[in-house]
Amino acid sequence: MSTMAEPLTGIRACLFDVYGTLFDVHAPVSSRLIRVGDPAVERALSDTWRRKQLEYTWLRTVMGEHVDFWTITGQALDYAMASVGLNDKVLRAKLMEAYLALPPFPDTRPVIEALSAAGMPLGILSNGTPVMLSAVLATAGLTGHFSQVLSVESVGAFKPAREVYALGPEALGMAPHEIAFVSSNGWDIAGAAHFGYSAVWINRGDLPADGLPGAPKAVLGGLSQLPALLGKA
Repeated sequence: MSTMAEPLTGIRACLFDVYGTLFDVHAPVSSRLIRVGDPAVERALSDTWRRKQLEYTWLRTVMGEHVDFWTITGQALDYAMASVGLNDKVLRAKLMEAYLALPPFPDTRPVIEALSAAGMPLGILSNGTPVMLSAVLATAGLTGHFSQVLSVESVGAFKPAREVYALGPEALGMAPHEIAFVSSNGWDIAGAAHFGYSAVWINRGDLPADGLPGAPKAVLGGLSQLPALLGKA
């Protein structure tokens, strides 16, 4: 569901979430890298991997027991594989390696290139480690479009902690409302909007809004409408 209205005004920069927003986190499994012979098992593996990955970030932040996102991604994969009865070290290694080279969604490159060409400062604000972010952006050939690549590792907590969202205004030298924060994750959008960003939800799955504080300025079905929303079409 898209609720895009008039273009947002006063936006001076744009920050993007990475996983699930610019890059397809389900690609390592949906591309049939694994061969278990059962699409239902493959989907369960991918869905559980992603769900546990996010749950572990939230729980570790609340517990005050931080480890980096690469470690969490591996721990979540271990749980997901066990949940579907898979015990294969070679497969695990391949899936982890694939996470460093996730494919961008079809609308990612055209939108990033259009905004960059229009002079909009672009940045990344992600749970990913600097190494993970460098790898996935380089593989997609998008590194040069982002002036800031901000990782939660500098504060030792994961989104939606406020200290994570504070990295953007500090790095860009702008007020939060002057920055469009773009994410496909509803909980991330709630956190960013509550912090003060002009949040734009890329609601690829046409999901209902979470019952959390913080509402987006706009809801789009994909990235392709973003340049027009930011007045850069």
